[in-house]
Amino acid sequence: MVTSGAVKRDRSDSLSSDLTTQSMHDRTQDEGFLTCDKRADEPGKDSFRLHMVTWNVATVDPPNDVTSLLQLNSPESPDLYVIGLQEVYSGPLRFVSDTVYNDAWSLQFMCTLGPLDYVKVSSIRMQGLLLLVFSKLEHVPFIRDIQASYTRTGIYRYWGNKGGVSVRLSFYGHTLCFLNCHLAAHMKYATERVDEFEYIMDTQTFDCKKAPRIVDHRLVFWFGDLNFRIEDHGMHFVRSCINNQTYSLLWSKDQLTMMKKKEQILQEFEEGPLDFQPTYKFDLNSDNYDSRLYRTWFGFNGKKRKPAWTDRILWRLRPKAPPPDEQEKNSVGLDAKTAMQLEEEEEYPLKIRQDSYTNIMEYSISDHKPVIGVFTLELKKMYSTPLVRLQAEGDWSADMDAMVLYSPLQPFPSSTWDWIGLYKVGFTSASDYITYMWVKDDEVAFNEEDIKVYVGKEEIPVRGGECVLCYYSSNLQCIIGISEPFKVHESKVAIEEGFLAGKEDLWN
Repeated sequence: MVTSGAVKRDRSDSLSSDLTTQSMHDRTQDEGFLTCDKRADEPGKDSFRLHMVTWNVATVDPPNDVTSLLQLNSPESPDLYVIGLQEVYSGPLRFVSDTVYNDAWSLQFMCTLGPLDYVKVSSIRMQGLLLLVFSKLEHVPFIRDIQASYTRTGIYRYWGNKGGVSVRLSFYGHTLCFLNCHLAAHMKYATERVDEFEYIMDTQTFDCKKAPRIVDHRLVFWFGDLNFRIEDHGMHFVRSCINNQTYSLLWSKDQLTMMKKKEQILQEFEEGPLDFQPTYKFDLNSDNYDSRLYRTWFGFNGKKRKPAWTDRILWRLRPKAPPPDEQEKNSVGLDAKTAMQLEEEEEYPLKIRQDSYTNIMEYSISDHKPVIGVFTLELKKMYSTPLVRLQAEGDWSADMDAMVLYSPLQPFPSSTWDWIGLYKVGFTSASDYITYMWVKDDEVAFNEEDIKVYVGKEEIPVRGGECVLCYYSSNLQCIIGISEPFKVHESKVAIEEGFLAGKEDLWN
C-alpha cells in the first residue's frame, strides 16, 4: 500500500526540524599527550581521526574555499569532523530563512564534504552559535543516540547571543559530547566566563540513562570563543612576544590558565600547548593585529584590543572510577553506576591523543583566526554490526514499483515513525533524500528473516543514478543501516516518449 501524500507531508515537517591543562604549559608536549600511544597496535582496538574547528566568523559569509580549514589535502582523512562557529550572522530575515533552509556555512561544509563521502549526522543552531558534526559514511550506522541541546547566557540568561550548544552521541558505544561555547567578552570578566561555563555544564541534560549530563560522557570536548584574555602584560610586550614567537612568555598570564589553578571543573580539562600566535583581534582582510582607533563617548579614542587566545579547544576524559578495593578501604560502597563505569573502562578502553593544535592564518574575513585541533581516538568497539541490514530487491527504475528488503540484526526500539530513505551516492545528511517510505505504513510482507517495504514507481527518479538506501530510527535519531550502492536505471518509457532530452543531469 502507498502512504497518502497528506500523511507524508505531515511527517516530513517533523523531519525538517534537523535531521537537524593542571596547566598545559607546565609539562612537555610528550607528557601532555601521554594519554595514548602513537599507534593503535593493541589487539581489538581501532584508531579514529577527529578534526575539530572553532571559529568566530564575525557575521560574514563563508569563504569559497575551505580546503585549508578542513585540511583536505592531508594524506590522512578524518573519520569525524566537528565544526563549531560563533557569530554566524543571525539578522531577523536571515535567521528565519536559515531555520527553513540550511544556512550558508552549513551548506558550504555539506557541499564540500558530501562528495568526499561525509554525512552531516547532527547540527544545532542558537542565534550566532552553530555546531556541525560530520562522519565518514562507513561510521554513520554506528553513531547512535544523537541529541542536541543549548543554553543561553546572554542578557539575564534569556538572550542567545552568548551561551553554549552541544551534540552528544554514542560512537561505537562510547559516549561523546561536543560543547561549543561563546562566553562573555572583555578583559575584566574572567570569573563571569567560568560562571557561565559552570552554568552550561549544570543545566544541559539529555534523555540518556547512561550519560544524562555532560560530565557523565566518556569524552567531552569544550571549545569555542571562550574569550579569555592575557592579563598584566602591556600591548608592546605581547606583540613583541608574538613577533619573536616566544609565546611561552605569555602563558602564565593567560586567564584560562590562571583560572585553572583555582577552579576544580577547569582542572579536569586538558589542552595542548598554545604554540601558535593569538587568534584575536585582527584587522579585517589582513594578518595585522588591531590597529584602528576606537571612538568612545565625548570623542575620546579607545584602546586597541590586545591580542589574546580567545579561541580554544579542550577535552576531558572522564576520570576513572576507583577500583573496588580502594572504595572498600574508604568504606564507600560500589554503587551501580560506578560499577558499570568501572566495567566499561576495563572491557572497552578509550584513549585520546592530540596530534596538532594550531590556527589557520590564511583566512582573514573575520577579526578572529580559526583554530583547529586534530585528535586520534583509540578505542575498543562495543559493537561492530549495524542494527539493520537492507538492500534493494531486483532492478529499479521509474517504470515499475519496487521493493526494499530489510532485516533487524539486533534488537532496537522501533517506531511507527521509522522510515527508509532513497539517497543518491554522495548525499549530505539524513534529510537529503530523494524519497522515503514509512517502514510500518508501506510494509507489504515479512518472514522470519526479511521484511519487504513497498516503493511506488512514481517515487523513483526518472533519470536514475547511483543510489543507497538508509534506515532512519526515530527513537535513536539516526541512520542505523545503509545498503550497498545500487543502480537505478533510466525510465525506458520516458525515453521512448521523449521526456528525457539529455542525460547530463541524472537527478532532475
